[in-house]
Amino acid sequence: MAVEQFIWGTGRRKTSIARVRLKKGNGKIFVNENELDRYFTVDRDSAQVRAPLKATKTIGDYDVLVNVKGGGITGQAGAISLGIARALCKADVSLVDSLRQEGFLTRDSRMKERKKYGKKGARKSFQWTKR
Repeated sequence: MAVEQFIWGTGRRKTSIARVRLKKGNGKIFVNENELDRYFTVDRDSAQVRAPLKATKTIGDYDVLVNVKGGGITGQAGAISLGIARALCKADVSLVDSLRQEGFLTRDSRMKERKKYGKKGARKSFQWTKR
């Protein structure tokens, strides 16, 4: 009995967290048990998910299984992209340079700024009148 060997990668973007599993296959991508194009209806987001595979020319070599939660659709796409890139680095060390050069291994640290007390939002204040 052979055990399937998965390569794991974790990606985060804003409040989204993606757990990515790669295995040798024929290029199928599933996100939360849905096909990629069914989960991401906007072409920009599905292209962002495929981008690390396209950059390393491994688009038909691996099946990708993703569990993602939190955030919005675009944040989830960014998290999946980072997770795929990290998993590809574990699968083949020679891909690290090309992925880093394209910027796929850099975590986008931008988060929503918290609301401050005494203000209406993170920076917006209430209207001030002099007299």
